[in-house]
Amino acid sequence: MKENYKVTDLYEKIRAEISKVVVGKGDIELTLMLAIIAGGHVLIEGLPGTAKTKLAQTFAEVIGGNFKRIQFTPDMMPADITGFNVYSPDGVSRFIQGPLFSHIVLADELNRTTPRTQSALLEAMQENHVTIEGKQYLLKKPFMVIATQVPSGAEGTYVLTDVQLDRFLLMVTSEYASMEDEQKIVSSIDVIDEDDIKSVTDLEEIAAIQQIVRKVHVAPAIVEYLVTLVSSIRTDPDVAWGPSTRASIALFKCARVMALIDGRDFVIPDDVKSLAFKAIEHRIRVKPESEMDNITPHIVIERTLEKIAAPKLSL
Repeated sequence: MKENYKVTDLYEKIRAEISKVVVGKGDIELTLMLAIIAGGHVLIEGLPGTAKTKLAQTFAEVIGGNFKRIQFTPDMMPADITGFNVYSPDGVSRFIQGPLFSHIVLADELNRTTPRTQSALLEAMQENHVTIEGKQYLLKKPFMVIATQVPSGAEGTYVLTDVQLDRFLLMVTSEYASMEDEQKIVSSIDVIDEDDIKSVTDLEEIAAIQQIVRKVHVAPAIVEYLVTLVSSIRTDPDVAWGPSTRASIALFKCARVMALIDGRDFVIPDDVKSLAFKAIEHRIRVKPESEMDNITPHIVIERTLEKIAAPKLSL
């Protein structure tokens, strides 16, 4: 399948363009590429000033999609993001689209708004439409939410519900820049501020790749392996709330994209392993007594990967 080499080249072009203004965020760049091709959404956790907003906006520009940013606050209402009807004196209504009607939507500091407004995203993320006064309005395609949240427990935050977290295909953390990367940022700040970014692809090509990825071969042994990983985590004695079937689906879809990016038309166990933390960690709730013993979702996944043997495939 020659298309896999095309995807590899495109990914390198996207990374090269983003790196003009964002330094040291290769893992998040990969996560965004995986999600847009797999047709899902990304949650980025990190402290302010770790390039979350800049990266999301730049990614949208590079793939040729339009971009809207929603800065969430405690007083924000659901209609502020979905849109609303405006009625004239004669009773005729006109629908005013909210910022969700964009290809790439940055839900900035999602956990700073109330659960009521957080939940307004659920229908859009799952069904690709919003419902206003009983009428459905389709969103753009592709549609991708890149949400950011400050670390849980920070002042003025509302914890995202498990239902909300489960809607995110992948989760990744944005750390402070290393000393080396920070020196590069400071030295190049004039160039970065110019923001001379160009599109290296378009939405038609992204849609075509979304179809190509479905041709990537996933052996039955790989499917059994990833489902076994998820199942084993659910029954882990330290887990109070385990990952749903969406975790298995996320591993399956993203492993196919990972294979394409790596120039292959088949998935290998390492594709699944490399995605386990991104696809599963935010879907795990550890028991309170286990938390007191410093058991974290990361530790649970780590030991599960060590316990479950990867299949040996004959290629």
